[in-house]
Amino acid sequence: MLSLKKSLNILKKTDALLEGHFILSSGLHSSKYIQCAKLLSFPFKADKICRSLANKIKKNFKKIDLILAPAMGGIIIGYEIGRLLKKETIFCERVNGKFILRRGFKIKAKSRVLIIEDVITTGKSSMECVKLVEKAKAKSIGFATIIDRSSKKSLKIKKKIISHLKIKIPTYKFNQLPKDLKFIPITKPGSRYIK
Repeated sequence: MLSLKKSLNILKKTDALLEGHFILSSGLHSSKYIQCAKLLSFPFKADKICRSLANKIKKNFKKIDLILAPAMGGIIIGYEIGRLLKKETIFCERVNGKFILRRGFKIKAKSRVLIIEDVITTGKSSMECVKLVEKAKAKSIGFATIIDRSSKKSLKIKKKIISHLKIKIPTYKFNQLPKDLKFIPITKPGSRYIK
């Protein structure tokens, strides 16, 4: 099991933990951003984190038929967890702002689907995935993520989230920004705003 200190060290060494002024996919503002794509671009460094998450998933979910990951952030971690757990893994992607299944991907009726993301802040993307699962008459069994940075105040997910790491990083609405954050140029690193 990786300690918090070792995990944070890996995130910093891979430049996955960024500081500045960010607008998250949720629309909230933050002084820190976790870019798991940077972590996952070093598979040999991300390996311990992926294995830790896979072990936690095995302990919490006895039967998984399918893993569903939202694009873009969830694709690599979904693939890696699917590989470790030997499970079929698919992803959904945005078309005109809504998640859909493309590329011949299907969710079979009555299948037990685990939704995997890289980072969960509000759970908005995960809950959009749930709609796809329900539309297919399948069952969403839960959620897993590398980093859970959610707070009870903003979280839309009501089920337990399995994560490698739970980190408390404050988020703010634009009209509630702290003074120091107001003067830092804004960056929008997520994929939700890509046209």
